[in-house]
Amino acid sequence: MNILILGSGGREHALAWAVKQNPKCDRLIVAPGNAGIAQIAECAAFDIENGSAVVQFAEENAIDFIIIGPEAPLAAGVADRLREAGLLVFGPSEAAAKLEASKRFTKEICAAAQAPTAAYGHFTDASAAKAHVREHGAPIVVKADGLAAGKGVIIAMSEDEAVAAIDDMFGGAFGGAGAEVVIEEFMDGEEASLFVLVDGEDVLAIGSAQDHKRVGEGDTGPNTGGMGAYSPAPVLTADIEAKAMEEIVKPTMRLMAERGMPYQGVLYAGLMIKDGQPRLVEYNVRFGDPECQVLMMRLGAQALDLMQAAAEGSLAQARVNWADDHAMTVVLAANGYPGAYQKGSEIKGLSALAEDSMHMVFHAGTKLENGQICAAGGRVLNVTARGESLQTARDRAYAMADSIDWEDGFYRRDIGWRALD
Repeated sequence: MNILILGSGGREHALAWAVKQNPKCDRLIVAPGNAGIAQIAECAAFDIENGSAVVQFAEENAIDFIIIGPEAPLAAGVADRLREAGLLVFGPSEAAAKLEASKRFTKEICAAAQAPTAAYGHFTDASAAKAHVREHGAPIVVKADGLAAGKGVIIAMSEDEAVAAIDDMFGGAFGGAGAEVVIEEFMDGEEASLFVLVDGEDVLAIGSAQDHKRVGEGDTGPNTGGMGAYSPAPVLTADIEAKAMEEIVKPTMRLMAERGMPYQGVLYAGLMIKDGQPRLVEYNVRFGDPECQVLMMRLGAQALDLMQAAAEGSLAQARVNWADDHAMTVVLAANGYPGAYQKGSEIKGLSALAEDSMHMVFHAGTKLENGQICAAGGRVLNVTARGESLQTARDRAYAMADSIDWEDGFYRRDIGWRALD
């Protein structure tokens, strides 16, 4: 098969790494890719949010299967354009992608499907949103309704913090994503992510992970796109996973199909778990980043077979073959992230690191300049390792991270602390 992956981050590097291992993969192209991806696949430059451009490239290069990594092309309807052209694609339609592109839409779907989630209000006016905060008090959660690259969520521990978040969102801090705001009750408990493949009718759970959203150790500081993750998440037991599937995922997927928006692709269910009961925090319509990195590390070559089954509508016959193992990824970010940061600094020591089924450095925001790997984003590297225990995976990941010579970067040293404590 000739395979095209759309995207340029650590998620796409991990997808490419897993797909490349499968003997079905003859030619692998990633658009636009990054410096790490370029070491294992061809990279191509075109507008991945332009469905016509993607279709043209796929046809000119005899592409058999397209995997859409990030949310923006999905929200732009790229999967629809590809299907209309008769191409096999992994990723939901524009209509189904509203499960991530609009938090209000998701809340309305959850209410209709009776899926347990936080109570909420939806606002297009700052004064009404502030009145809601004053009525309900803090802690409270303020979310930009649209896509904000994982940063449009403020967990406000005081009313003043919530009001400031409302001002920021309506003031354009998150662009068009903040033109509408959803305000939710604060849910306490432990958060985990459940990943499910869907082919329009059937669903297949393919693993759990726990992300670390806060920039600082001990889960402190502002939210980021994710500073590290591990898989599996012990808090998401078999019983809780079964409840989440029966009470949240399956009712949502049935309702989407009934409303003429059948879902196909991967569904990321962010869950808050308390006293053995899961509630939905949010849906994402693509693999999480950096959760994808630990899932791909554990799935390996079979990831391609599973994604192909979802795209072809044959999930009923698919099975996941899990090893009894663990994986951890540690994000190396540019100093200043998630605020202002500098680009262009050189990263040394990568060539000396092992790259095998137990150790990988997935590139998230890098570019090649004059033969040197340089930082080109906020989250720059995902140092990832597997092991027979989470502690072993952790030790391997941090040994790798410690050997990277990059004075302009930083990383949390407590990834996996909840499970290891």
